[in-house]
Amino acid sequence: MEYRQLGASGLFVPVLSFGTATFGGSNDFFKAWASTDVAEATRLVDICMEAGVNLFDTADIYSDGLSENILGKAISHLQRDKLLLSSKATFTFGDAPNNQGSSRHHLLKQIEGSLTRLKTDYIDIYHMHGFDGNTPVEETLRTLDDLVQSGKVRYIAASNFSGWHLMKSQAVSEKYRWNKYVAHQVYYSLTNREYEWELMPLGIDQKVGAIVWSPLAGGRLGGKFSRSKDWPNTGRVSDGGSPVPESAVEKEHLFKITDALEDVAEETGKSVPQVAINWLLQRPTVSSVIIGARNEEQLKQNLEAIGWNLTTDQVKKLDEASEVATIYPYWHQRQNLTLNPPPKFY
Repeated sequence: MEYRQLGASGLFVPVLSFGTATFGGSNDFFKAWASTDVAEATRLVDICMEAGVNLFDTADIYSDGLSENILGKAISHLQRDKLLLSSKATFTFGDAPNNQGSSRHHLLKQIEGSLTRLKTDYIDIYHMHGFDGNTPVEETLRTLDDLVQSGKVRYIAASNFSGWHLMKSQAVSEKYRWNKYVAHQVYYSLTNREYEWELMPLGIDQKVGAIVWSPLAGGRLGGKFSRSKDWPNTGRVSDGGSPVPESAVEKEHLFKITDALEDVAEETGKSVPQVAINWLLQRPTVSSVIIGARNEEQLKQNLEAIGWNLTTDQVKKLDEASEVATIYPYWHQRQNLTLNPPPKFY
């Protein structure tokens, strides 16, 4: 397993991490694709640990806390210092008016709940699951700094922020000498490369490592979707359980990408999803890619995405197939770019 430094922190994380959104399945959204129980989760965790995948990602809202609960039980036989836990808060958890957002009130309540469900004294990487425009940035970051000082959180991270959300947060932390976000959990895949427009350059400049969620575009790059295959009428995409909405991936654009993926897969002897994940691991700022699996076979296949690299020509083929027209001001910046490209940051 390869390990990369997480942003400006001193923490090293595996290039593949394991996402546990499939653990549980307690509400309508997660029932479409989340059903892993404690016994199966324990087996998946053990396979990950054997492969060196020691970072496990979850969130308070995944199956209304059930994902954290199952993960806590699945890791109970392991030494805590041998693994890394990542969780998140911000989104609605309960019916009361203050059971949402990144306020001090909500975060202090949610961290205690997550620690209890995970059966641990601390969380290694604690993400704000989204930007809360109702709470002052200072309130959120001061609370997170307090959690780090208390030992309940080791590192803080953002998720699904826009460029200005993240940059404002970093500036506020720097102003008050509070802990900064060292990572940004983002959606990034061959089908949707908007992360490259502003968030990637920001990550390079501010040394914020990317932890990528849904690298297979919510299941669309898993090998079932192709120009030569019938559109599946079952599964997480068809059942409405994909975290990537249908409107985000135009069908012809998807097929152009899967055409290239199938060509590269044949050249390399790898599968379509393995190629798609390997492509991501060669992109600047990417520290770790979150893989998920409903069973052992899926997990073992995803683990085969590392230990080899695409060639320059293969990367170019995938780049060209997945390229889309950029929006303003990015097309203007690109056509007037005279400086050398920024260096890669891992």
